[in-house]
Amino acid sequence: MAFTLRQLQYFVAVAEQGGVSRAAQSLSISQSAVTEAIKELESDLGVELFERHPRGLNITHKGHQFLRHATKILADVSDARRTFSGEAETASGRLQLGVTSLVAGYVLSDLLARYRRAFPGVEVTAIEDNGDYLEHLLVGGELDIAVMVISNLRDRMALQAEILEISPYRLWLPLGHPLTTAEIISLADVAAEPLIMLTIDEIEENTGKLLMALGARPHVAFRTRSVEAVRSLVATGAGVALLPDLVYRPWSLEGDRIESRDISGSLPVVQVGMVWRRGLGLQQSARDFIGIAQGQRTMRQR
Repeated sequence: MAFTLRQLQYFVAVAEQGGVSRAAQSLSISQSAVTEAIKELESDLGVELFERHPRGLNITHKGHQFLRHATKILADVSDARRTFSGEAETASGRLQLGVTSLVAGYVLSDLLARYRRAFPGVEVTAIEDNGDYLEHLLVGGELDIAVMVISNLRDRMALQAEILEISPYRLWLPLGHPLTTAEIISLADVAAEPLIMLTIDEIEENTGKLLMALGARPHVAFRTRSVEAVRSLVATGAGVALLPDLVYRPWSLEGDRIESRDISGSLPVVQVGMVWRRGLGLQQSARDFIGIAQGQRTMRQR
C-alpha cells in the first residue's frame, strides 16, 4: 500500500511536536488516529521512524531522513494547488526580505524557493544581518518582511510577528559519549561537559542563562558563528552543544557521527517567525509571501 498525504502530515506533526499527544492536539484528532497512521507509514516504508520508550518517542536517523522528503512533498503539493489558482501568472513587483543567520540556511531557503516558483514575476532581494538591525530596517520601511528568530523580539509595539516554527533545544553528543546511554540527561550533566558554543542569534545568550541558573559556569571550549563548525567539533569529540532542533541534520557530512538527545527540565524554545511593521499597508508581493509561509505551516499541521 502506498503512503498517503494524510500519513505524511501526521508524521511531520509528530516529528515537529515531539510526541503523539501534542501532535494529535495540534491536528485536532485522536491520538489513536495518529498512532495508526504512523504504524501504517512505517510498515509501508519498511523502516522504524521513531524509537518508542516510556517517556515518549525519539525520531530515528531514518526518520530524520524521511522527514526531509515528507516536508518537501507537502510543500510541493501546496505549490501545485497555488499554481493552478491562477495567482502566479499576473504577480509582479518587488519584495525586500531580511533574515537572521540561524534562519538563513534552515528556514528561509525552502520558503524562498516555494515563493519564487509560485510568483516568478516578483523580483526578490534579501539581506542577512542581526535581529536588532533588521528590526531597525523594518521600522524604517527599508524591508517588507524579516524571517528571523522572534523569541526575544524587542520592538513589539512597532512590529507585528507571526510564528512559523517552534524549535526546542536538544543536546548534541559525539557517538560513544557516556551520556548517549543515559536514560535521562539533565542540565547539570551538560554543565560538566566542555561546550561548543554557537554565537549567532540568541543561542549563546540562552545557553549561558540556562547553565548560570544552575549556579554552574559553563566551560566553553570553543565559540563559533558556524553551525557546520559546531557539527564537526562535536563529531570529533571536542565537546557537546546545546542547539535548537531545527539545525540538526543527520544526513549532513558529520551527521551520522552525532546523536541528538532531549534534556530533562524546563528549557526555552527558539521561535522563528515573520516580522513586519505594524500599520504599514503591505504591498501584494509581501502579502503573497506571508500566504506562502502560512500555507507551509498549515500543511505541516493538518
